[in-house]
Parts: sequence; structure tokens; C-alpha cells
Amino acid sequence: MGEERDQERDKDRRRSDHKRHHSRSRSHSRDRWKRSHSRERRKSDSKKRRRKASMYWDIAPPGFEHITPLQYKAMQAAGQIPATLVAAPGIATVPVVGSTITRQARRLYVGNIPFGCSEQEMMDFFNAQMHVCCFSQAEGSPVLACQINLDKNFAFLEFRSIDETTQAMAFDGVNFKGQSLKIRRPHDYQPMPGMSETPNMNVPGVVSTVVQDSPHKIFIGGLPNYLNEDQIRELLMSFGQLRAFNLVKDSATGLSKGYAFCEYLDIGITDQAIAGLNGMQLGDKKLIVQRASVGAKNTTMAVPVQIQVPGLTLSGGAGPPTEVLCLMNMVLPEELEDDEEYEDILEDIREECNKYGVVKSIEIPRPIEGVDVPGCGKVFVEFNSVIDCQKAQQNLTGRKFADRVVVTSYFDPDRYHRREF
Repeated sequence: MGEERDQERDKDRRRSDHKRHHSRSRSHSRDRWKRSHSRERRKSDSKKRRRKASMYWDIAPPGFEHITPLQYKAMQAAGQIPATLVAAPGIATVPVVGSTITRQARRLYVGNIPFGCSEQEMMDFFNAQMHVCCFSQAEGSPVLACQINLDKNFAFLEFRSIDETTQAMAFDGVNFKGQSLKIRRPHDYQPMPGMSETPNMNVPGVVSTVVQDSPHKIFIGGLPNYLNEDQIRELLMSFGQLRAFNLVKDSATGLSKGYAFCEYLDIGITDQAIAGLNGMQLGDKKLIVQRASVGAKNTTMAVPVQIQVPGLTLSGGAGPPTEVLCLMNMVLPEELEDDEEYEDILEDIREECNKYGVVKSIEIPRPIEGVDVPGCGKVFVEFNSVIDCQKAQQNLTGRKFADRVVVTSYFDPDRYHRREF
């Protein structure tokens, strides 16, 4: 009997400890808007609870670090990824051109390489990439040699053929060990007569570091110096996939000069992104976002003239006001998979938005494995009135949620009710 009473007392004590811990963890989640470290702690806790697979690779196969499983499946379905990492049978072998005359046309400069990587790792990575993206023209290794300069953080790759070297230019911006590589022709490069100088294919998910002059090239000015390349890129990609992005830096110090250029993969969203970003308050600065002048040489330009889009109010930077606010750059799809973490995020957002007006409803589209869910990664908040929504937009834009800068835009109420996210 005494042993049973002791066991009951132990169970009661464990239950009370669990309740205290749960209420304490709930109170911590309310600081999500103010302190990013509580967010990180909850993420690590949720990962311990959640044992299901992440939407992204746990251990990415060589050459697939830059794409998601959905993109991988799409490439498989389109026949872009072969079953094995070798060239298709029947393709003629590529002669190795070893003469010094063509050597500079078979070499590429690779900048921003990750610290501590070896020459063999670089060769293995690029050889795998060449086969995976069907840029290799024969079996064997397209990359013959690699030289790394550790002091200056760059490398030179030598390829077996001129054409394969040109195709490898498409990997400019590819992610290797967490670093976005910059791929350029060497300074001594001389075009070979009759040979193409630009790759004829793009690599899905890779954002080039060179923004070519075009009518769709966008200038982003007024960037705070504390934002790094990844944060700015994440901000821009709230509107869509980027084709190219370049943050202009001081060549001597490597620090941001406070402006950047980009181009979207879908040129149709150029105006939408400009309207959503122009005038956005970030800290003590306001963004100036417009189409860049084609062929402009003076990059130390003065404050550009704002583009006037008919029927669009740019002062708020979020388009014509409605009662529905779209919050972007706040949540990642994998954070919405776990039910408990999803409820915590929902509660945090509802609590904060209620400070600025009456919240009627909130929609946070959640990921479904194998399905491209519209609006996944965005948050939609419906307010009781346009005035409430405007107040929330002014207070939430530029704030940080889970250490990400919040981007806002007004959303069409009819589309919201039809769930056309």
C-alpha cells in the first residue's frame, strides 16, 4: 500500500511540473516579435518533438543543395535529371583540348568559396553538378583541375572543353556549403571564334550574381547596412523567384554600399514588387525601389525619381489599402508542419495584430507534401475595417518576426474569401 501511495505522489508531482513548464513555454512564445532567441529555442524544441521528415533535404545529395524536393521531382518528370550521374549513352566523347591557346577559354574564376574547402571537394561538386544538369557532353569528369587561393578566397577551375566551360557559367550564384559562389571568366579570357560565350540553359533555383541591363532590372536603394545579402535576397523573394541579384559592396572593405540590383524570373511581377517595396520603412531608412536605367554607368546615383504607377498609392509601399493584409517573409513552410508550432505562430500573430484593430480572421496556408500550396509561406490577416488594416500595416512593416524583416502588402478581399492566395 505504501509503495502505491508513493507512486501516486510521484505522478502528481510530474503532472504539476509539466503544467508549470507548459505555461512557462507559452509565455516565452509571446516574445517572438521582440526576441529572436526564444523563437530559436522553440524551433529546436519542436524539432525534438517532431520526428517527421523536413520539407527540405536532411542530407542533400551532392549537387542538389540549391533545390527543394518539389523542384527535384519536377526536374525528374521533365527528364532533366538522369537516373544515374553519367552522360547519356551514344554521345560522342569530348576531346580534351590541352593547348595553351585555348586554356584561358577552358578556365573559370570562382569567388566567395567557403572557408576550408579542398580542391577535390570543389571538383567533385562541379563534376556532379555538370552531370545532374546534363551540361556534361560525355562520360567522365568535365573538370580536370582546380587551384584554390585560400588567402584571397577564390579558385580557378579548368574544364576539358570550351563548350562545357561556357555551360558551367550557369552555376553563377549556386550554393556550395552555405556560400553563394560567384563565377566569372578569367581576366585573360579571349572568346574563341564560332563558340558561344553564354550558357544556353538556366539551373532551377540558382540566382545569378550578375544582373544584366534590361527593362526589368530593378534598383533597390536605402538599404540599412546591417542587412546582409541573404536577408535582402529573402526580402525580395517574398514576391517571387529571382533570376539575378547583386548587393553592391565597397571593394576595399567588403561592406554594403546600401543599394542593390535584381531581376525576377517572372518579369510580370516586376511592378508588383516595386509597389510593395518602394517606400518601405526599414529602421531609420525608407527603401527607394524602381526600374534601373538601362545601360546606366553611374552607379553612385542620386536619389532616383519614383516610378508613378496609375491607380497605385506608393507612399505606404503596399498598394491600395484594403481590409486584408498580407504578411510576407515571416514563416517558413517547414515551421508550419508541426501542429503545436503552427498554433503558437497563429496565436503570436493574432495577439500582435489585435493591438492595431479588430481581427476577423487569419489564414496561414500550410504545406502539403508533394503539392504546391498557393500562398504557403505567407500570412493573411482580415481586419474589421480598412483603417484598422492600415494601422497594422504601418506598425508591422519592417518589424522583425523570428529574426526576419516583415514585408507587407494589401490583399484583395474577394480573392482572400475565395482562398486565391
